Amino acid sequence: MPSPERITIGWDIGGAHVKACLLQGGEVVDVAQWGCPLWQGLDHLARALQAARARWPALDAARHAVTMTGEMVDLFPDRESGVRGIAAALAAALPSGPGALHFFAGDAGWCTPAQVTRHWEHIASANWLATARHAALVFSQGVLVDIGSTTTDLIAFGNQRVLSTSRTDAERLVSGELAYHGVVRTPVCALTQRIEWRGRASHVMNEFFATTADVYRLCGELDAAHDLYPSADNAAKSLPATRQRLARMVGLDERDASADEWLALARAWRAAQVEAIGSQLRRVLAAHSLSREAVIVSAGCGAFLVPDLAAAAATAASAPHRFASYGGDVANVSRSAAEGTGAWAQVCAPSVAVAALFEREHD
Repeated sequence: MPSPERITIGWDIGGAHVKACLLQGGEVVDVAQWGCPLWQGLDHLARALQAARARWPALDAARHAVTMTGEMVDLFPDRESGVRGIAAALAAALPSGPGALHFFAGDAGWCTPAQVTRHWEHIASANWLATARHAALVFSQGVLVDIGSTTTDLIAFGNQRVLSTSRTDAERLVSGELAYHGVVRTPVCALTQRIEWRGRASHVMNEFFATTADVYRLCGELDAAHDLYPSADNAAKSLPATRQRLARMVGLDERDASADEWLALARAWRAAQVEAIGSQLRRVLAAHSLSREAVIVSAGCGAFLVPDLAAAAATAASAPHRFASYGGDVANVSRSAAEGTGAWAQVCAPSVAVAALFEREHD
């Protein structure tokens, strides 16, 4: 464990996960993620913070930079209450003395706990902005494609700034810069209404029978470390159980087709999600007229989809063709960090970004 001097811990408090990064002297030393079903109560956040304290004994002597999206969960009556509730929970659990705890408020800068109420609208769901701003400091122009368990951010940047004028989730849903598509928690019925399988098109069942975790688990692309949530039926995550959930989506049982056929169905749903997100990426690229020299920066546990998304979005000769990863090319991972830290920085990019931006602006 490094010395507590000049340690900054970046936090990304989501509705389903808490992600955190330990940064020392501008270098990523460690990154971690904990499941946190915040909609079930703030006690889940308290447990995640306890796990972080056990992992990082220097936590109480560190500075803390926070971003969040968890204010959206239905535990809270509205987003303002969510921001204030999460901020209060963090202020009670983390050091909150002068200079110890700051909240990322986007265009409004950094806020102390006492300033959260005044700036809650800037604090709410601003984690994407931190990641994109960090990437913009490394590459002259590009687009961040951060695919998580639940959502995807598609953010153009250039000249060391984020190009979008959208800031809220509502605005980004209109502009196409926020796609409510992820590789773990998204219901499969949200991907398409008709699926091509066994040589014909079938309508799908609009029921919560399966999630995208089933799709990518069967395709062999979902890392078990990111497969933290119960399946739709609370059953096993074995391949037969996964096939059974996907079979229900087309009115069948696992025994009604071969393993290869169910894999083909999973790949059809994968293609549907790639096309859906790819269409939004096309829109973002066109809106900001990025050149072919722009860089597509991948992040999130679903980063494995980015090459296919780029191919789906490449409708013009000027479409970007250069790729970079947030964990490998933006996050400044310490050479002394444990193996795999860069991969976790990729998955937990906003927590790394808020820590890095805070150190850059306060040291």
